[in-house]
Amino acid sequence: MTEQDTVDGRKLRGRQRRAQIIEATLTIVHRDGAAGVTHRTVAKEAGIATSLTLYYFATLDDLLVAALTSVTDAYTERIRELIDTAGDPLDGLARLIAESAGPGRERALAERELSTLAARRPALRPAAWSWRDSVAELARTQSGDADVIEAFVALCDGLCAAILLGDQDADPAHIRGLLDGALRRTGP
Repeated sequence: MTEQDTVDGRKLRGRQRRAQIIEATLTIVHRDGAAGVTHRTVAKEAGIATSLTLYYFATLDDLLVAALTSVTDAYTERIRELIDTAGDPLDGLARLIAESAGPGRERALAERELSTLAARRPALRPAAWSWRDSVAELARTQSGDADVIEAFVALCDGLCAAILLGDQDADPAHIRGLLDGALRRTGP
C-alpha cells in the first residue's frame, strides 16, 4: 500500500463519516425537529462518539448547514437535470414537488424545518436559498418576467408546505397545472 492509497483511504473514510453524521442529523430533524439536534443526539443516532461529530462539525450551525445543504444539493441537482434534459421541465418539477407526499417526505420535511430555522440562524440562509434559486432558474427557462418568476418560486414553496401539512397524496398533474398557470400570468 502506498502513501497515496493511505491518504485516499482516509479521505474516503472521512467523507463516509461526514455522510453518516449528516444522515443521523436528518433523521433527528425528521423525528424530533431541529430543536432535537445536538452533537450528543447526533452522535447517539449515528452510533459514534460525540467527539467525532465535533471533529467534523465544530459548531451546531456547521452541522445544521451541512444537513440542509445535503438536501438542497440533491434538489438542485434534480432541478438542474430538468433544466438540461427534460422535454417538459414543469412536469418534472411537479413530480419532484409531489414526492413530498410520498417517498421524499422525510427529506422534504427536514428541508422545510431547516429552511424555516434559517430565519433565526443566518448561517443556514445560503443553503435555504439554494433550492429557491434553482426553481427560479427553471422558471427563467419559461418566462423572462421577474414578477412571474418570483410568483412561481413562491407557489412552489407554498405547494411544498401545503403537501407536508396534508395527509393525502399529491397529484402531479394538478401541480403541473398550477405551475403552468403561474407562468402564464399576465398583468399586475
